[in-house]
Amino acid sequence: MIRALQIRSEHALFERLARDRDVAARDALTRRFLPLSRQLARRYRGRHDGDDLEQIAAIGLLRAIDRFDPDRGVTFSTFAVPTILGELKRYLRDNGWSVHVPRPVQELALRVERVTVDLVAELGRAPTPAELADRIGAPAERVLEAVHAAAARVAVSLDEPWPNPDDESPRRTHELATTDVGFETVENAEQLDGLMRILTARDRLILELRFRDDQQQAKIADIVGISQIQVSWAIRRAVSRLRSAAGAAPHAPAERRWAA
Repeated sequence: MIRALQIRSEHALFERLARDRDVAARDALTRRFLPLSRQLARRYRGRHDGDDLEQIAAIGLLRAIDRFDPDRGVTFSTFAVPTILGELKRYLRDNGWSVHVPRPVQELALRVERVTVDLVAELGRAPTPAELADRIGAPAERVLEAVHAAAARVAVSLDEPWPNPDDESPRRTHELATTDVGFETVENAEQLDGLMRILTARDRLILELRFRDDQQQAKIADIVGISQIQVSWAIRRAVSRLRSAAGAAPHAPAERRWAA
């Protein structure tokens, strides 16, 4: 009896809205069915902001109210649920990914997730890409692409600690950080360029041929016009002067710095 009275009341409100575009009737219907839209939004709260989802669900509710025809013989709830869910799914598809992924790939990724659940229940193990592709009816390459794309759905903060019961677990930045040896190479190169000015033009040429161009001492002797012995002495003499000028800093030896 109570349910029948509610349906007649809803029907009257929808008739007023359709006939007179009555704003008060629209507001009354919105308040009446807002709990329904919130309940549907809560289905997706695990991975997304709840307030945003409730707003999207409310938009879906308003669109359902505006489009509903009470003379079709179905209850408003039956009509509104797929409309609200459609708005939520559209929002999640377009805005729920951390990076832009083409819509066909997003849709395939969602299909892969659903089919994976079914196959795990059937097989008792994780399905192979070939089994997924066979069930979905798509090439295995596209299935793999969708699986990799699904990893972009949710971004993880680099400040978030790794899952570890230890309170002092390191941040993800500590795990992902690497030492870039390129900075030290650049610094060494700059220092060496300044030190090279203390050498004679011939000694600079010999070092460049030996450590930059990787020429053998015999070849250097032919280019410079001196003996191979003199080339060897010139290299040792020049390297010694560079070390002294650098103050014997605890870096890599001059020969290795130049080779870098």
